[in-house]
Amino acid sequence: MPVPPTSILGGESVYCINQAQLDEAVRLTETDPDSAPILQELIQQIEQECTRNERAALAFTLIQRLRTATD
Repeated sequence: MPVPPTSILGGESVYCINQAQLDEAVRLTETDPDSAPILQELIQQIEQECTRNERAALAFTLIQRLRTATD
Protein backbone atom coordinates (compact mmCIF):
# COMPACT_ATOMS: atom_id res chain seq x y z
CA MET A 1 0.00 0.00 0.00
CA PRO A 2 1.53 3.37 -1.01
CA VAL A 3 2.40 5.87 1.69
CA PRO A 4 0.89 9.34 1.15
CA PRO A 5 3.45 12.13 0.75
CA THR A 6 4.15 14.38 3.70
CA SER A 7 2.75 17.86 3.22
CA ILE A 8 5.27 20.70 3.28
CA LEU A 9 2.69 23.47 2.91
CA GLY A 10 3.18 24.84 6.40
CA GLY A 11 1.26 25.03 9.62
CA GLU A 12 1.81 26.16 13.17
CA SER A 13 5.10 24.33 13.58
CA VAL A 14 6.68 25.75 10.42
CA TYR A 15 8.41 29.11 10.22
CA CYS A 16 8.40 31.08 7.00
CA ILE A 17 11.55 32.96 6.04
CA ASN A 18 10.84 35.94 3.83
CA GLN A 19 13.05 36.13 0.72
CA ALA A 20 13.86 39.78 1.45
CA GLN A 21 15.01 38.82 4.96
CA LEU A 22 17.20 36.06 3.57
CA ASP A 23 18.66 38.39 0.94
CA GLU A 24 19.51 40.97 3.62
CA ALA A 25 21.08 38.29 5.81
CA VAL A 26 23.26 37.17 2.91
CA ARG A 27 24.23 40.78 2.17
CA LEU A 28 25.19 41.38 5.80
CA THR A 29 27.19 38.18 5.87
CA GLU A 30 28.95 38.59 2.52
CA THR A 31 29.40 42.30 1.74
CA ASP A 32 28.57 44.56 4.68
CA PRO A 33 31.83 46.21 5.73
CA ASP A 34 31.04 46.03 9.45
CA SER A 35 29.07 42.81 9.83
CA ALA A 36 30.59 40.57 7.16
CA PRO A 37 34.00 40.03 8.81
CA ILE A 38 32.41 39.22 12.17
CA LEU A 39 29.77 36.90 10.73
CA GLN A 40 32.19 35.14 8.39
CA GLU A 41 34.57 34.42 11.25
CA LEU A 42 31.74 33.02 13.38
CA ILE A 43 30.43 30.89 10.52
CA GLN A 44 33.88 29.48 9.80
CA GLN A 45 34.39 28.59 13.46
CA ILE A 46 30.95 26.97 13.76
CA GLU A 47 31.39 24.99 10.54
CA GLN A 48 34.76 23.69 11.73
CA GLU A 49 33.61 22.72 15.22
CA CYS A 50 30.01 21.55 14.76
CA THR A 51 28.38 18.74 12.86
CA ARG A 52 25.71 19.48 10.28
CA ASN A 53 23.04 18.48 12.78
CA GLU A 54 24.51 20.73 15.47
CA ARG A 55 24.60 23.66 13.01
CA ALA A 56 20.95 23.07 12.14
CA ALA A 57 20.05 22.94 15.83
CA LEU A 58 21.88 26.21 16.39
CA ALA A 59 20.14 27.88 13.43
CA PHE A 60 16.68 26.85 14.63
CA THR A 61 17.48 27.86 18.21
CA LEU A 62 18.69 31.29 17.10
CA ILE A 63 15.52 31.81 15.04
CA GLN A 64 13.38 30.80 18.00
CA ARG A 65 15.24 33.14 20.34
CA LEU A 66 14.89 36.01 17.87
CA ARG A 67 11.15 35.34 17.60
CA THR A 68 10.67 35.45 21.35
CA ALA A 69 13.18 38.16 22.33
CA THR A 70 11.70 41.30 23.81
CA ASP A 71 14.64 43.65 23.22
